[in-house]
This record gives sequence, C-alpha cells and structure tokens, in this order.
Amino acid sequence: MSETPDRTPLPRSFFDRPVLEVAPDLLGRTLVHRVPEGVLELRLTEVEAYAGAVDPGSHAFRGRTTRNAVMFGPPGHVYVYFTYGMWHCMNLVCGPEGEASGVLLRAGEVLRGADLARPRRRSARSDRELAKGPARLATALDIGLSLNGTDACGGPDTPVGLLTGTPPAPELVRNGPRTGVGGDGAPHPWRFWIDDDPTVSPYRPHTPRKRPLDSGRATT
Repeated sequence: MSETPDRTPLPRSFFDRPVLEVAPDLLGRTLVHRVPEGVLELRLTEVEAYAGAVDPGSHAFRGRTTRNAVMFGPPGHVYVYFTYGMWHCMNLVCGPEGEASGVLLRAGEVLRGADLARPRRRSARSDRELAKGPARLATALDIGLSLNGTDACGGPDTPVGLLTGTPPAPELVRNGPRTGVGGDGAPHPWRFWIDDDPTVSPYRPHTPRKRPLDSGRATT
C-alpha cells in the first residue's frame, strides 16, 4: 500500500452504530494484536454483518446464552467463538448495548508481524494467504477464547485494538451473500469486501451437513 495508514485508534462511537453501517466501514481499518512475542497488525479486507434478533444467521437470533453473552454487551468489544471443534473466529460487537449485533472478521492483509504469523499458518503458500478466511485470520493473529470479551477500545494497554487505517474508495467496496449461511439468513447481502484484493476469501454457499448413518452406538 502506497499510503501510510492512519494510526488513530477507532473510538467506541465508531462501533455504536447499526451493524450495516459499521461492517463496510471496517474495511481498510487496521486490527492490532499485541502478543508476548511482538505486535501483529492486519488491514481488514473482508467482513460479514450479523444483526442479532432479526437475523437467523446470527448466534444471538434465539436469545442470550453463555456462549454469545458478549454480543449483548457494550459496542467495541471482541466476541470470539470456537467452531467445528478446531477453529476460532473473531467478531467485533457493534450497535447499542443489548441488541447483540456484530461483525465477523473474514480476511485481511498482514502488515506487521508476518514472521510471527507464518509459523501458525504453515500451509499458507504466500503471505497473502495468511489471513484469507475467518479461521485463518484468527490462527495467524493468535486469536483465541482468552480474548473473548476484550474491550478493543480500552486504550494502549488492551491487547486488541483498531486503528483508523486507510479505508478504500467507496467504488471498491462490494457486497454479496454471506459465506456458508443457509436458511432464512442466506439471502442477506451482508458480506463486504474490497474489490480485487488478493487476500479476500472465495465465496462458498451454504452446504447442509450430512448426518452419518446410525452406527447403533449412542452419542452425546
């Protein structure tokens, strides 16, 4: 990138807006994660919006649980969840407290700390693939459940923060259906990405998971 990214921290008011305003506005912003080994920074290139109680694709659609409680809290906090028994995904809570909307961080370009990210993403064929997908992003940036509930607007001492960065020109912002979302939430064009950016993940429609044939053994 030729332009030097703005390093001004994003204020809480940035996140205290409707999720469909916040999501596209996150593109080009800089995500910072301070780890014991150093600092990782990533330019966001792809996100998805989830609108809580009005969105069948949202974890919060059926109400508050222990797992999704952070989504009902103040805007600007980090919501991390564990999926498929092996991957973490990172979200940013937005909108008024109690509405449980959030933005899934799907992909980005590692600007700083690629030497820290590469050992965590040994299957990446190039640096542009280090954070190409939500689970890959979390893996590359060492994002886990210990960060769930972290205040991303908590100042210089917080491990995770968002900087102003360099938002793309409006004509470069694209939107379409969310990856892997089925049912009534499938038609929502709430995935946003920067056009032609090589770090954006490929779109995949929802594929129903097939249940294995009954083996005769009880499951838990």
